[in-house]
Amino acid sequence: QVQLVESGGGLVQVGGSLRLSCVVSGSIFMINTMGWYRQAPGKQRELVATIITRDGNTNYADSVKNRFTISRDDAKNTVYLQMNSLKPEDTAVYSCTIGGLINTWRPFTSWGQGTQVTVSS
Repeated sequence: QVQLVESGGGLVQVGGSLRLSCVVSGSIFMINTMGWYRQAPGKQRELVATIITRDGNTNYADSVKNRFTISRDDAKNTVYLQMNSLKPEDTAVYSCTIGGLINTWRPFTSWGQGTQVTVSS
């Protein structure tokens, strides 16, 4: 069973920073992608950032480019989201997700439970 546990959320003032962490555990053959999504009250879930494990390529939502950075530590089975210059519109529940293979032929996608980020003005 694959499990993702996020941490690092909280309350921060406008312009502040937070770093989210997501620890991955379980029996996994291969992880292909890791990412962060967010969902604000009354809004649809949106992609924040993704990273391709094979080549390290990253992708960001336009709204967070040059402010947020996704990274990973393979030794710690952890994916991070460094968030700088936070704005009130960044307030949301942030969830991490991974996609890959449980074994050589069975794909999977897993999600964490989410962590609340609140930016106060």
